[in-house]
Amino acid sequence: MAEKKKGIWKYIPDGIPCLLIVFGLFTFIGMQMGVPQMLNTIMKTAHDLLLNTCFYLMAICVITGAIGKLFVEFGVVKLLEGLLRPLMRPLFNLPGVAALGAVMTFLSDNPAIISLSQDKRFSSYFKKYQYISLTNFGTAFGMGLLVIVFMVGQGFYMEPFIGLFGAFVGCIVSTRLMQRFVIKAYPKFLEENAVEGNVKFAAQTEEVVEEKSKFIRTLNALLDGGRTGVDVGIAIIPGVLIISTLVMILTFGPSDGTYDGQAYEGIELLPFLAGKINVVFEWLFGFQDPHLVAFPITALGAVGAALGLVPSFIAEGWADGNAIAVFTAIGMCWSGYLSTHTAMLDSLGYRELTSKAILAHTIGGLVAAIAAHWIYMLYSLI
Repeated sequence: MAEKKKGIWKYIPDGIPCLLIVFGLFTFIGMQMGVPQMLNTIMKTAHDLLLNTCFYLMAICVITGAIGKLFVEFGVVKLLEGLLRPLMRPLFNLPGVAALGAVMTFLSDNPAIISLSQDKRFSSYFKKYQYISLTNFGTAFGMGLLVIVFMVGQGFYMEPFIGLFGAFVGCIVSTRLMQRFVIKAYPKFLEENAVEGNVKFAAQTEEVVEEKSKFIRTLNALLDGGRTGVDVGIAIIPGVLIISTLVMILTFGPSDGTYDGQAYEGIELLPFLAGKINVVFEWLFGFQDPHLVAFPITALGAVGAALGLVPSFIAEGWADGNAIAVFTAIGMCWSGYLSTHTAMLDSLGYRELTSKAILAHTIGGLVAAIAAHWIYMLYSLI
């Protein structure tokens, strides 16, 4: 009996706070909306997000996945890598081969940089402090093509590319800041190589391409890339349904002044809190409505979920061109880094540096948003 009690008691320090937070949150919401209306709103919002946002995002993932695979198959990625290589050292303090990581994560998602870094031929070009900073460098471009295509699909054309430039600026800040943190914590990493030896990546990565017609190669690339896109599309569904539903309940207000359990109703808690310091968001990001702060908050956990907010923002008239540029920059730069940095650094073998990577990337994302805002302001004057 004593052993059984001991087994139960060990769950209390975590279990009781969890219960208090969950029940406290839903009690707080339910007291304002009414419990039946709250439950109906949650289910209807999640259902609408699944049908009108998740499947739309999955379609984009399939298309962009196919395009990305096609680019790999016919050497476009290698071409882009060659064009970007000269920028790596002066801007990011990284070897030229890091450009391949940027292109791969832009076409897919954050973990692409990790699978690439596991190749010893690739990592042999890096010092340890540079190798560790690949977590920040790759994350800043994660799902970039998906974000840009989504924003263009909403009817904005120049603004997403302004956001891309903002993400580029944020990546420079995040990567170099992480390198400084690593060197300060481990000065010896400044000189130590990530991999012992001098194995050359470029000379040994030429794959033997089976003789096939261009038509077959194109068809295989499109189908394989599309299949990968389906996997990515399925992977973002939980984040969109769970995170976006919660954020929307905390962001939107009642329909016609009353709660009747319709989708996208809420208690407007986040706008209320953001309104207290709205001058900060207005000056830094150019947000004209406090509801817009929900996007960067959601992007901390999942950029796919954050994108799910955009159509509603546009329909309500809250999101303008500046907001789209800022959303693109901060969404691409952060792209759910809170949920990926720990796993990424763990796979690299430097889990103890997770807090430094998160701090550096938080700053980088804010810089990306600020840069996008002021670049958009200059663009609007032209």
